[in-house]
Amino acid sequence: MRPAAARPARTKIAMPALFESLDATHREALKMLRSLERLLAHVNESGADEAARDSAREIMAFFSGPALMHHAEEESLVFPELLDGSDAELVQHVQRLQQDHGWLEQDWLELCAPVEAIANGYSWYDLEMLRNAVPVFVSLYHEHIVLEETVVYPAAKRRREAAASPQPSTR
Repeated sequence: MRPAAARPARTKIAMPALFESLDATHREALKMLRSLERLLAHVNESGADEAARDSAREIMAFFSGPALMHHAEEESLVFPELLDGSDAELVQHVQRLQQDHGWLEQDWLELCAPVEAIANGYSWYDLEMLRNAVPVFVSLYHEHIVLEETVVYPAAKRRREAAASPQPSTR
């Protein structure tokens, strides 16, 4: 067996690029949450017409794709280093965000079927369920994003900056 060839050096993902990407997904999430609220109002008045179907497809695509990938990126690229830290309050915030991810994904699983029904023009969706579930989903998402952007992301950026800056010699 011959030794493995040396791997070429790879450039690391720049910290600003990671957080810019995460922030961009938050902006898209806020847009999709507004769309979800508008969809609920529209379906309440007009049913699953063409405009509702188009909106529902866009909402489905986001919350079933980029939103889930965003959570996975945070879980693998942002949260671990914060969970290993000694700041108990920060660790508690990160654990809350991890719990939120589970709840948001569970809430989406419940919303997904009726939104998909609207996207396909079916009338079997439960409007009352949507009236109750959409505000809960929207509220949790808003709280989640605020905690990430005001507490957790700034802490993660500070840690990465500290780790990247040269440490003074103690000699």
